[in-house]
Amino acid sequence: MAAELLDLGLYDYDLPAERIAQTPAPRRDESRLLRLDRASGRLSHHRFRDLVELLRPGDVLVMNDTRVVPARLVGRKRTGGRVEVLLLDIPTGPPNGRSLECLVKGVRGLKPDQEFTFEAGLRAVVNRVERYGRCWLHFEGPASTWTELLQLIGSVPLPPYIHRASPPDGSSPEAGQYQTVYASRQGAVAAPTAGLHFTDELLAELERRGLERVMVTLHVGYGTFEPLRQHHLTSRRLHPESFEVSAEAAENLNRALREGRRLVAVGTTTVRLLEHLAHSGGIRAASGQTDLFISPGFEFKAVGAMLTNFHLPLSSLLMLVSALAGRERILAAYGEAIKAGYRFYSFGDAMLIEDSGRGDG
Repeated sequence: MAAELLDLGLYDYDLPAERIAQTPAPRRDESRLLRLDRASGRLSHHRFRDLVELLRPGDVLVMNDTRVVPARLVGRKRTGGRVEVLLLDIPTGPPNGRSLECLVKGVRGLKPDQEFTFEAGLRAVVNRVERYGRCWLHFEGPASTWTELLQLIGSVPLPPYIHRASPPDGSSPEAGQYQTVYASRQGAVAAPTAGLHFTDELLAELERRGLERVMVTLHVGYGTFEPLRQHHLTSRRLHPESFEVSAEAAENLNRALREGRRLVAVGTTTVRLLEHLAHSGGIRAASGQTDLFISPGFEFKAVGAMLTNFHLPLSSLLMLVSALAGRERILAAYGEAIKAGYRFYSFGDAMLIEDSGRGDG
């Protein structure tokens, strides 16, 4: 990778605040879709449901079936002040004796041995303090499992640029829409947002048009939304996230590649998982963790096209899509999207990045 492309400032752009989507589209597949031809830079404007015409029979939609858990906890300090904790690890079993990596808000000068209390008898003590608000909390509490406890007192952690919080039972419309319709594997602390645009009806129509669907799992964690800093650019690694790919999924993906059919990755998390596998001896049934950081200069071995949302400036996600389509073309596309009134970020509109072919019209 050219040294100048390691300059994080090259991945910045100005976004008017009103372009940040605060609510989902009334119907998921009514979102707008900006198609970018990565070979020519040509742009065209569509609706998300137009994928039935834009994608090609034989394409394989590779989708991340992770499900967001209510990993946000609100508690109290000894002084009575409010504290907000986001679990970065999603554990199983009871909380007693578990130390978990977390993000903490509402505490200045976080220090070891600070104590927090939560509902349902859950308690935590700061065990180790990391940089940038990260820490390890040692939890003690009721005999119920973490899954039961989070369903009782946790809430879905909507991104901070969405200026409303989901209630503890996760019942707000925004929290309900912050899951894909195919989410099934509990474990994410943020949604794979490119998939939020799909409806069951659209998926059925795509299948009728000759597209295949393959599910993989990457539990979205801190590696996806952590702000980029110089140590990421130097190490070329992100915070690890857990994944799982079944034998059936691996077989179907390999068959498609042998037959020359495109893998259309739905979202950056799917891209990272596919390329992690492709660069680690080939796509195969596996489980583990990936810390892959994709930036310009990366050689793509698996992904032929991708669906994605519009990403924050200065982010690893913006660098990933720039690696696929080119930094200048991505920033030009973002500029066009801003002028055309597209909605940005998690509840916003989408992009299709692909090469020339069917759908040029």
